[in-house]
Amino acid sequence: MKKAVIGIGTNIGDRKLNIENAVDALELVPGINVLRKASIYETAPWGYTEQQNFYNTVVEIETNHTAEAVLGACLGIEAAMGRLRSIKNGPRIIDLDLLVYESYESNTDELTLPHKYIGERDFVLIPLSELYDDMNILGHSYQKEYIKILPKNSAKKIEKN
Repeated sequence: MKKAVIGIGTNIGDRKLNIENAVDALELVPGINVLRKASIYETAPWGYTEQQNFYNTVVEIETNHTAEAVLGACLGIEAAMGRLRSIKNGPRIIDLDLLVYESYESNTDELTLPHKYIGERDFVLIPLSELYDDMNILGHSYQKEYIKILPKNSAKKIEKN
């Protein structure tokens, strides 16, 4: 069994319910067990900014699947929940990003692991720091200083886990 971390975000509809439904859907995938979930944070959009704020969290899972199979499960959940990809970094009902997979790196067109933007996104770093106080995430180390350089009040905790 391997551990992995998945980022979850949404800014369409009932954002809290969308995250809950995505976590529930992950739990329903045979061979995936959600171990821990960070609090939910509200954050400003990244990239395309003319849209509603997002709700974001991260979950740590345990799986007997390959990283590519976990990515496939995430894409399937997105499709089942009605995710449309019309605007890059645009509004979405749900977004599941495979961020880190234990003891594995990938740099293909389909999958880059660890996710190449972990160090640049407050909506990833802040919930990650809640689960991994030392920012050593499944064999990949991220400097705690990343969080110090983020804008103050960049993420607002809306639900404590």
